[in-house]
Amino acid sequence: MLPAGNWRLKNKRHYNLKPRFAQSFKSLCSLLFPRLCGGCNRQLNLGEQTICTHCLYDLPYTDHHQHPDNIVARLFWGNLPVHSAMAMLYFRTGSKTQQLIHSLKYKGQQDIGIQLGKMMAAQFKKTDWHTGVDLIIPIPLHRNKLRKRGYNQSACIARGLADMLSLDLNTDFLIRHSATESQTTKTRYKRYQDLQNTFSVNHPGLLEERHVLLIDDVVTTGATLIAGATKLHQAGVKRISIAAAACAF
Repeated sequence: MLPAGNWRLKNKRHYNLKPRFAQSFKSLCSLLFPRLCGGCNRQLNLGEQTICTHCLYDLPYTDHHQHPDNIVARLFWGNLPVHSAMAMLYFRTGSKTQQLIHSLKYKGQQDIGIQLGKMMAAQFKKTDWHTGVDLIIPIPLHRNKLRKRGYNQSACIARGLADMLSLDLNTDFLIRHSATESQTTKTRYKRYQDLQNTFSVNHPGLLEERHVLLIDDVVTTGATLIAGATKLHQAGVKRISIAAAACAF
């Protein structure tokens, strides 16, 4: 007959088989279906989520949240009373930022948007940048594009941000009621003209006296954000802040 101590040791080893099996199963899944980094396409190591550690430290961060007069904030000077504005990363052709945004928008990798939102929230928590914000609203897609893509990439970013900051997220207040053609080759003024009547606001009374954080994926000329923020301002929003995953300038 085994001493009691040996009996407990034997059973302890038995119960430890479950986490060992789970770990082995994860390793097998990683081998058969490797998870790839959204920034460099290398296989993710165990413990890494969506973006590898190397890319996380190698991404071109702007640090806009530490500088109130940054280049994104200046886009709105003289156009709209914006409380704060920033973009987290620089967007350059062929860069890891472009790879992340492209995978988010066109390859169905919504988890990249959520991760970018969480990264943005981590930066905000180091400062008082988001102080006073009580509602997050993403720039909406037109219903036709939303139906085709299946999701709104800006809403993915907003979701990660809202979860980390414990803030309310709403995707119904700001509506994109007309589709616009690609804006990438147009001047800032032409974009602004095209987007003037693109957005509308549902239930404006519910937005009065709120501090809204408006989220977009990439800022280029700022025309889309100005158009959306203008409608929110006209609806009675007390204060508007703006944040994007990246800026292309």
